[in-house]
Amino acid sequence: MQELRSGDPVVGLPAGERVEDGWVVRSLSGAATDKTYRCPGCDHEVAARTPHVVAWPEGQPDLRRHWHTPCWAARDRRRPR
Repeated sequence: MQELRSGDPVVGLPAGERVEDGWVVRSLSGAATDKTYRCPGCDHEVAARTPHVVAWPEGQPDLRRHWHTPCWAARDRRRPR
C-alpha cells in the first residue's frame, strides 16, 4: 500500500476531509453541536459552537480528537497530552 502525503489526491474521502501527515483532518464550523471537547494540544476545552478541527490517524476513526485550529497548526510543537 502506498503511503499518502499531504496534498496527494485522495479517492474515497468525504468532501471537506483531507490527509495531512498520515492524519485525516476535517475542519468544522462548530455550528452543528452544543458539545464541548478537550483539545489534546493545549488540554483546554473547545467551547461549543467554536470552529475547530477534528483529526484522526488514517484508518483509525475511533481515535478522532477535536483540536483548536491553532493547536492543530502547531501540532509539531504541541503533542497530544
